[in-house]
Amino acid sequence: MPGKYVFDQKSYSFRKKGVQLKNVLLGILKFLLVSLTLTIVVYTLLALVFNTDVDRKLSRENRMYEKTFQGLKEKERLVKDAVASLEYRDDEIYDLIFHTESPSVDPIRSLGFEFGADSIPERKIVAYTRDKADRVLDKAAGVEEDFMRIYRTLSRPGYSIPPMSLPLENVSFPQIGASTGEKMSPFLKTYAYHSGLDFIASLEDPVFATADGEVRLVERSRKGQGNVIEIQHQGGYVTRYAHLSATLVSRGQKVRRGQKIGTVGMTGNSFAPHLHYEVIRDSESVDPVNYIFASVDPQDYANMLFMAVNTDKSMD
Repeated sequence: MPGKYVFDQKSYSFRKKGVQLKNVLLGILKFLLVSLTLTIVVYTLLALVFNTDVDRKLSRENRMYEKTFQGLKEKERLVKDAVASLEYRDDEIYDLIFHTESPSVDPIRSLGFEFGADSIPERKIVAYTRDKADRVLDKAAGVEEDFMRIYRTLSRPGYSIPPMSLPLENVSFPQIGASTGEKMSPFLKTYAYHSGLDFIASLEDPVFATADGEVRLVERSRKGQGNVIEIQHQGGYVTRYAHLSATLVSRGQKVRRGQKIGTVGMTGNSFAPHLHYEVIRDSESVDPVNYIFASVDPQDYANMLFMAVNTDKSMD
């Protein structure tokens, strides 16, 4: 097959045209670029139209994480509210019983520092550590002083410990019912003031005095509260035990903390067998749930506090 000829202007003659390496390489490069471009375009179009199993799985996971995140945000808010409520109750308990501020359970929580890894000079880390240690020691001294103030209060001549025992044995948090405040009455079907703490129990379960004292009242068939026992304690405290099935003490009798004084019943206006327990200080009703924290561990007390505050319906 005859080849192609070109005119050579230098020699003024025709010569046979040869294949240059440069042109071959440029042709190959153009082919590769076009092929790569077409591949990317086709893959992009296919990816937009068709989803692989992995894509579908990742999409489902993303939707699930979005829903989970919203739920976690709500849980975080609830936890913050619960912690704030516990801190308020803690302050209230220490103020009512020990007449002092509650000690901080986390004396260094206000000390914040974001370390910058290796970029912080050693002298700054040393200075920060020294300053933090000084503040921790100051906080620790403050906590120690709080406890010493409580100790001095408890050691004062004539100071009496409030009724802080449980009136029933082996109480667990599901047995805690409504505490003081406006609660729905099962009989009136409307909100009415509830002056004590309901303990859900079985008929004839023993009821115990929550502190040393003297029985000042034993009343049977009191309107609404049924069989009632009241005990006078030192420090201006009175405890009341209502809806009893039996009373085992008499007026004027001295009783000791933990002594059996009666049994659980449902006399009077009682929706079910339970003990209605009240704490009265200087003729004013106080919340009994604030006085039982010393008889249970912290986790149980937190659960009991939650039940007492959030139970909207009383049992009497």
